[in-house]
Amino acid sequence: MRVIFMGTPDFSIGTLEALTEAGHEIVLAVTQPDKPKGRGKTVQFPPVKEAALARGIEVYQPRRVREPECIAYLQKFQADIIVVVAFGQILPKEILDLPRYGCVNVHASLLPKYRGAAPIQWAVINGEKVTGVTTMRMDEGLDTGDMILKEEVELTPEETGGSLFERLALTGAELCVKTLTAIEEGTASYTPQNHEAATHTAMIKKQLGEIDWNRPARELECLIRGLNPWPSAYTYWKGKTLKIWKASVINQTEQPAAFEAGTVTAVNKDGIMVQTGQGILNLLEVQPEGKKRMKTDAFLRGYPVDTGTRLGKE
Repeated sequence: MRVIFMGTPDFSIGTLEALTEAGHEIVLAVTQPDKPKGRGKTVQFPPVKEAALARGIEVYQPRRVREPECIAYLQKFQADIIVVVAFGQILPKEILDLPRYGCVNVHASLLPKYRGAAPIQWAVINGEKVTGVTTMRMDEGLDTGDMILKEEVELTPEETGGSLFERLALTGAELCVKTLTAIEEGTASYTPQNHEAATHTAMIKKQLGEIDWNRPARELECLIRGLNPWPSAYTYWKGKTLKIWKASVINQTEQPAAFEAGTVTAVNKDGIMVQTGQGILNLLEVQPEGKKRMKTDAFLRGYPVDTGTRLGKE
């Protein structure tokens, strides 16, 4: 099929490649505008732009897809279908109706659960055992269209936002190819979502990473994994930021705590044990401000921590 591909981050690239390898003709890649990044404000291409240009695919970067000139430009390509993977803008009806097979979205959750932004990270943060990918026929709502295919993915006990991102990107690419085959062969079925069962996820912001030691240890361990590698979970130690990259729950007791939440209860070669609102969280990998990421035993050799130390804002 003649495909217009719309996507922006790394997550989208696998699907772009899989469609090409499956024999579909990507006639245009639509992505977000270039943005300045870093201290030097160097202009950086979106990952999809880099991937498309490497394959000789024309790239289009409209600021707003709702503008009439954008709609007119897309119409020129006479695409059979538009595939959307983490593009970053809601498509108007004029674009949804352009291709004869409509627009198909690859969404990184088992819809209707986790509509909206950051479904991958929230699945880890919320301690889900299973998540997955859904392909759907897009409508004018936010992830509200009829579902076509689903593929479940089980989360491992040490799953991070980053590792799940990579796994679901691969799953989504394979599922998209299957979806286009079913659409082209006329065997695709379209299942309406149960909107009453829908949940919506908020965008991930850096502030979410600040650890509230009054929360249960299990919730904090999930938060740390979900925000790895970005934006990362963190606390404060001696007035400076201490990022926490890995932790384990060694006690989930509901008995009254002997220490105030955020207090270091023990320090040894196995880690730094911290009292939470429910149970003990053992810090296994940390990063002091201005330093590299390191295992806790290495951290302790350069930064002694005493039992009774309080973590968090003073």
